[in-house]
Amino acid sequence: MRLIDANHGTDYVVKRIHTDDEELVSFLFSLGCYVGEAITVVSNTRSGYVLSIKDARYNVDSDLVRAIEVEG
Repeated sequence: MRLIDANHGTDYVVKRIHTDDEELVSFLFSLGCYVGEAITVVSNTRSGYVLSIKDARYNVDSDLVRAIEVEG
């Protein structure tokens, strides 16, 4: 399942990042978002989504959220 379809407040595990954009992969890695890491959708806003990764919260756009496949 893609993270964009995930329920708010539910913990998931990153299964795969669907992109060929190395900058996007590097950005996600810098946030601590990589395969095997826990991730939670806290909320969505007009500008994107608020994600919780490793006890930190990040506001990211919907294109980035679509690239993340999770299992839970």
